[in-house]
Amino acid sequence: MWDDLVVLQMPIAEKILRTVLVYATIVLLFRLSGKRGLAQLNTFDFVVMFLLSNAVQNAIIGEDDTVLGGVIGAVTLIAISSLLDRLIANNERVAKLLEGSPTTVVKDGRPVATGMRRLVLRRQDIERAVRVQNGDALSDVASGVFEPSGHLVVSLKRGSQTATKNDVDRILDRLAALEERIALGGGAESR
Repeated sequence: MWDDLVVLQMPIAEKILRTVLVYATIVLLFRLSGKRGLAQLNTFDFVVMFLLSNAVQNAIIGEDDTVLGGVIGAVTLIAISSLLDRLIANNERVAKLLEGSPTTVVKDGRPVATGMRRLVLRRQDIERAVRVQNGDALSDVASGVFEPSGHLVVSLKRGSQTATKNDVDRILDRLAALEERIALGGGAESR
């Protein structure tokens, strides 16, 4: 019984190499397909991910179905992911290579067709993101940039921006000053 759990059926180096190769292949496939992160995944993408994980399972574990073999594969995947995260955080060239660069999808209230086509985005996707970020319509947007993380970052036009805490504080200060002037008799009537 214990042999089935912990005695590897292939060398550890082979298991690690298999995991690294499968990981690299999947990263390359996602990079080539234009997917930028989990924020952009839809239902069909999740189905593909579930089926993909099943499809590559044997490539990673081979004939080895021991617990130890699974642990080695899992540790290798997490180690690769952690290493790449550190490389991306510390090296702009690696980040651009692996994650891509920001793509403008809205400029001056109008969709940028080339950016949308490249990212396989629909107008409705962008409009939804604008509403989530306090805009009412695409016409309210000065620029919309799709970040490599998969998030659309919207900058609203000056007149379409909501009031900030500083804006409210400034108005309250002016109101307080007016109230004080009125209370002292320095209102508009005394001029």
